[in-house]
Amino acid sequence: MTRFVLRRLASTVLVLFTISVVTFLIFFATPGVDPAARIAGRNADPATLAQVRHTFGLDRPLPIRYLLMMDHLLVRHDLTSYVNRGTEVIPQILQAAPVTLSLVIGAAVIWMLLGVLFGTISAATHGSVADPVMMVVGVVGVSVPTYWLGEVVNLVTQDKWHSGAFSWVPPLGYVSLTANPAEWALHLLFPWLTLAVLYAGIYARVLRGEILEALNEDYVRTARAKGLSERRVLVAHALRCSLIPIVALFGLDFGALVGGAALLNEVVFGLPGVGLLTYNSLQDLDLPVIMACVLYAAFFVVLANALVDIVYAAIDPRVRRA
Repeated sequence: MTRFVLRRLASTVLVLFTISVVTFLIFFATPGVDPAARIAGRNADPATLAQVRHTFGLDRPLPIRYLLMMDHLLVRHDLTSYVNRGTEVIPQILQAAPVTLSLVIGAAVIWMLLGVLFGTISAATHGSVADPVMMVVGVVGVSVPTYWLGEVVNLVTQDKWHSGAFSWVPPLGYVSLTANPAEWALHLLFPWLTLAVLYAGIYARVLRGEILEALNEDYVRTARAKGLSERRVLVAHALRCSLIPIVALFGLDFGALVGGAALLNEVVFGLPGVGLLTYNSLQDLDLPVIMACVLYAAFFVVLANALVDIVYAAIDPRVRRA
């Protein structure tokens, strides 16, 4: 097991290195892409462009530029923005990360509770009217675009009925947990629910299928033959084994969302998270910030994949030999 973990962590480092190189080449070595022209402005003369290239080290060979950027980003932590001169990149990431983590963690708790509840009830009532009704609700949740649902929520809570039923809803934005826990929760309540709707529907459908398949397994028939109640068979045997793929799916989704996949929610609700920071840096072609955001996102996604593989290896020894 130790050898498998070390091998998996080594591959994680290799993947992160590859992602950093590919990202660097896309923005620095693609024909027609000139960061110096973006920094200097549209009408910059050749002398100004040459000065900008020298100042930012853009006139050096690509390998040297890559190593210098990684040194400033990962070792010295003093990599600065190309657009906002003097503004360091790492503090921007550290300021945006708690916002994204607050959004994703709260939404994850909600969608896991709803997904497990609806999936289990749907499987338990298979063949009755409740089963297709709950699955229709799940399909609607999966089908509704997050950004559209967020805009509708804002229209209702911030505009039409804000002075009435939703007068308690605060304006769009973010308040840190340490500053005011109550305001933190109020600002994130509807972003949590909006993001959770999509994933709750997905997890409910996946869990329902896993439970129905588990109910036909031999170990469930054996449990029934021993005289166990149907509720205990469902919860203690079928549900418990069916949660394994759900945990794997959760790890991948959580890593992607923390890495910036919650961008649309952050934009709609005015949350200054990593997704919004990445979007703004792409708009401005702020390459140091883009590089930092990509590596941040890749770290969480790759780490989530590695943890899922390690958990699978702990559960199933056959995975260790793969």
